[in-house]
Amino acid sequence: MSNPLPLRLPPDVAVSVQSQFYSGMLLLPPDITDETSIFYKQIKPFDKKNYFRRFSLLFLFAFEPKMSPTKYEMIIVSTDGPVGIIRLNRPDALNALCRQLTTEVLQALKAFDTDRQIGAIVITGSDRAFAAGADIKEMYQKKLSDILNEDVLNWASEISSIRKPIIAAVNGYAFGGGCELAMMCDIIYAGEKAVFGQPEINLGVIPGAGGTQRLVKAVGKSKAMEICLTGNVNLRAQEAYAAGLVSGVYPVDKVFSHAVSVAKKISQQSQPAIAMIKSAINECKSPLHILTIEHY
Repeated sequence: MSNPLPLRLPPDVAVSVQSQFYSGMLLLPPDITDETSIFYKQIKPFDKKNYFRRFSLLFLFAFEPKMSPTKYEMIIVSTDGPVGIIRLNRPDALNALCRQLTTEVLQALKAFDTDRQIGAIVITGSDRAFAAGADIKEMYQKKLSDILNEDVLNWASEISSIRKPIIAAVNGYAFGGGCELAMMCDIIYAGEKAVFGQPEINLGVIPGAGGTQRLVKAVGKSKAMEICLTGNVNLRAQEAYAAGLVSGVYPVDKVFSHAVSVAKKISQQSQPAIAMIKSAINECKSPLHILTIEHY
């Protein structure tokens, strides 16, 4: 049997396959009848929750759905060769995370994730702030029912489902939701003046976008407890590096270019292999890490 890749699917079929993959149930479209279909139908699922774990990742790289250009108001989207770049752009609010901003970030990530010309993604902010937290003004204007109906946590889980590596280039403040957004990325590089913190307790709430779970994985239980429970223990760049939260510290004017340089190196590697490595590493941090070891 010849190599079944590459295979170009119609955009509507490709989107359908993507949706099924992210929901954990990848099924081949019925209109695919060539040897590729036979090849994939012979692959048995590892278990009920991990259908076509490895091969579905390979399969997803076989198509390139076309997406219409999206206009953004709160982010600046660009590319540098094989690197997709997302720059948070709410300077008057220190890039505070409002509903529109998080929606636009997710839209841009999904667009890059389906672009075969893009191998890795960099998210950054300004020199003054990566993102100074959630938009408090927006929160105060909403009722609890409104927040629940919006499913504010959905965007965080969807970012985690992006297959391509995401690098955060952080300068200035990364507080609350900003710190959580950085931790959703696969690699964090910090400028010398970057500061990380989870001050939500000062408002009587908890880190809501997976901040507690991701923070403890990065810095350990004791330090995570101290940061989240006091609300005033912030990690400066070198402290964040020593604690394991960031991968490196660079001059303010160099951190972004370094992140792009690393993203370009990653983009030269096998994209299916990168997706599988990212999935394996992320799952080994979960209670199901034994299953991950068995499957990879």
